[in-house]
Amino acid sequence: MEKHKVVSQAEWLAARKQLLAKEKEFTKARDQLSQLRRDLPWERVEKTYVFDGPNGKQSLADLFAGRNQLIVYHFMLGPDWEAGCQSCSFWADNFNGFFVHLAQRDVTFTAISRAPCKQLAAFKQRMGWSFPWLSSSGTDFNYDYRVSFRPEELAAGVVEYNYARRETSMTELPGISVFYKADDGPVFHTYSCYARGLDMMNAAYHYLDLVPKGRDEAGLEFTQAWVRHHDKYGA
Repeated sequence: MEKHKVVSQAEWLAARKQLLAKEKEFTKARDQLSQLRRDLPWERVEKTYVFDGPNGKQSLADLFAGRNQLIVYHFMLGPDWEAGCQSCSFWADNFNGFFVHLAQRDVTFTAISRAPCKQLAAFKQRMGWSFPWLSSSGTDFNYDYRVSFRPEELAAGVVEYNYARRETSMTELPGISVFYKADDGPVFHTYSCYARGLDMMNAAYHYLDLVPKGRDEAGLEFTQAWVRHHDKYGA
């Protein structure tokens, strides 16, 4: 970093304006991509999924809480895990601040995991989170939305994730799914994303993208090797 190019203020301003033009191009392209995402066709949800949470049993339709739009974060926490995924927890640290604002735009937000409700509540309390979090234990929900994998899939060594076949030994992987509930009752699946598709939902990463060292992950054993549960840094 000490060898980075240093210039006069005038030269810096000229370079910054050149980059600003590229940033504006990217913003316009992102807006166009967001519109294409909204224009995707929908599929009707035919199964009746029932989840367990602090308010007892709730169907997928119940989760909308009187709104038309629902965002589900597929949080990696299996029934035999001692704690939630560190990377999912990194994302979840963003949730407390925004889910209240989403409600003002006809959007309900919730996290869903396969771990039982009691296990979710204990980890949620430890982390100091307030966003809704429900259990899909006993349902096909996680399997149908391709974030959990049955033993026979893992035994074969290849699963379907992020719309492609890939090798993994993981029982759980992250994702986000979006649903729409029509006023007359039907629920539709409108969008799901996985892997790097979740990247734009992590505010901390995008702040890191602004600083000179960026995410600074190139020399690590794997991406996010540095990430810990927020109560474990310095431990």
